[in-house]
Amino acid sequence: MANHKSPNKLTVHCYNVGFGDCFLMTFHYGESEEKHVLIDFGTSSKPIGAKKSHMTDIAGDIKTRCGGELDAVVVSHRHLDHLSGFATTEGGDGVGDIMAGLKPKVVIQPWTEDPQAARDARVPTHPDPANPNPLLITALQNMDTLARAVLAETRRDDCPFVSEVRAELGFLGEEGIKNKAAVENLLSMGTDKTKRCYVYCGSKSGLESLLPGVTTTVLGPPTLEQTETIRKQTKKHEGEFWHFARFWAFQAQASEVSGKREVLFPDAANVDSSGAPPHTRWFLNQLQSIRGEQLLEIVRVLDDAMNNTSVILLFEVGRQKLLFSGDAQIENWAYALGQPEMRELLKGVTFYKVGHHGSLNATPKSLWALFENRSTAVSDDRLRSVVSTKPGKHGSEAKGTEVPRKKLVAALKAESSFFSTHDMTAEDGLYKEFTVNLDT
Repeated sequence: MANHKSPNKLTVHCYNVGFGDCFLMTFHYGESEEKHVLIDFGTSSKPIGAKKSHMTDIAGDIKTRCGGELDAVVVSHRHLDHLSGFATTEGGDGVGDIMAGLKPKVVIQPWTEDPQAARDARVPTHPDPANPNPLLITALQNMDTLARAVLAETRRDDCPFVSEVRAELGFLGEEGIKNKAAVENLLSMGTDKTKRCYVYCGSKSGLESLLPGVTTTVLGPPTLEQTETIRKQTKKHEGEFWHFARFWAFQAQASEVSGKREVLFPDAANVDSSGAPPHTRWFLNQLQSIRGEQLLEIVRVLDDAMNNTSVILLFEVGRQKLLFSGDAQIENWAYALGQPEMRELLKGVTFYKVGHHGSLNATPKSLWALFENRSTAVSDDRLRSVVSTKPGKHGSEAKGTEVPRKKLVAALKAESSFFSTHDMTAEDGLYKEFTVNLDT
């Protein structure tokens, strides 16, 4: 066993999972000892031309690189494109079964995933019964029910929504499903000695004793005692249609169990709109359009709320600072950016895992402005930015919400050494490897 107090080398493998995230950090201690930390492993759309076994191949490569044992797993949040690779199968031959066999010593997730947290929790495992307001964890749990109902709606042959709305509803619906097999696997992954850490801004990461010579700082998500901003998204439209949406979602779930599709007014007459007069067809189309847009807004609100539970981790080793922010958006970032000591830490970032696959509001301008290693000139000290993404899956270019956002990508290319998995081809293999210079 090596006796090095600090790693002398760091490699980062960015796996091309398509629309999703998967990063393997390997800290090298001398010639014989390595520590392996996996940050996320999921996809909601594999790379173009990827084989059916693509995710299995990635899991196999991770297993080989870590010698069959991971030191830590970090799952930034519960969205499909960050944890689908942990889903097991009844036959025991799924990608998640391979990952379960790597028996990590530490599993790190946001405080909102703590299985002991009450539905009205404001911090990990510490409920606040006096709080009468709408509850974050309850909303996140209800998201699964709503997401399933939305997904079923978009898959109907007679789905009334226009193609653009239908496509985005389907994508967000699939993202929002709890992915029970992966969640349960993460709860049991490892051994009886595996440490489970549900982290929040300022808490210990759980990596302190695992990575000698490496400082890890948890910048997010904040708890509700620290700030209410991450709950803002779940309350935004409550007075307008959130209560009805939740009722509708549970009705849809009941329909799924009973095998019968429930309708809101079962005794009302039904008319085939195709034979209706033109003005009636126009009116019905407008109603369907309004319903689709309102439902899309509800799902977007809950999608943002889930993104804002993302773990944000800063690794400091040697002269390097590596920032991994999951899909954290501005409501998550606001608390950390409001703390002077954390702003000071962020100034020296040298490696930035671009948030939320390149969405505009996951890299706040106030965060980007802090990075002192931004430069238009190429040098060894220049900020490196890495994004794992696949265009055309999320947002709308016409509305300026496309992911990755072109304006953001232009800024990243102009002032950092930029890499995107979207630029990889099948010939490039499963990953891009980055060697981080740890010379002091």
